[in-house]
Amino acid sequence: MKLNELHDNPGATRKKKRVARGPGSGKGKTAGRGIKGQKSRSGVALNAYEGGQMPLYMRLPKRGFNKPNRKAFAVINLKTLQRFIDHGSIDATAEITEEHLVKSGLVRRRLDGVRLLGKGDLTSTVTLSVTGASKSAIEAVEKAGGTITLLAPAAPEAATE
Repeated sequence: MKLNELHDNPGATRKKKRVARGPGSGKGKTAGRGIKGQKSRSGVALNAYEGGQMPLYMRLPKRGFNKPNRKAFAVINLKTLQRFIDHGSIDATAEITEEHLVKSGLVRRRLDGVRLLGKGDLTSTVTLSVTGASKSAIEAVEKAGGTITLLAPAAPEAATE
């Protein structure tokens, strides 16, 4: 293999559409913009503009509230935890902490903590240490003979005066 023999797979690249290059190109003269008007001019952005009419996003009522200091948890289900245990990525005999979950690849990052949800079945006896868990997840872990320890979520840093 030589450098001059390298090429993309067939169909991997498309030729750029060259507009305003004559009538034979199919996009000649006005380049597909029509005749006159605001959209035929250059430098025009028409996002949500309705010709001076009050735009739809301003006519609709505001609704809800986004809490600025809300916590974001990394979420795992029982079935994915069991799948990782069966695969051998997580050792069920040792205590499973949030750091173990990140290291195994089950959780990408902890965020404000890891929360366990009760979707699926857990057959292994595990000792878990996570920030939060649903009632069904706690029941499922205890039913399988395991224990679960709930940690306090990381407190926000106090502002210094």
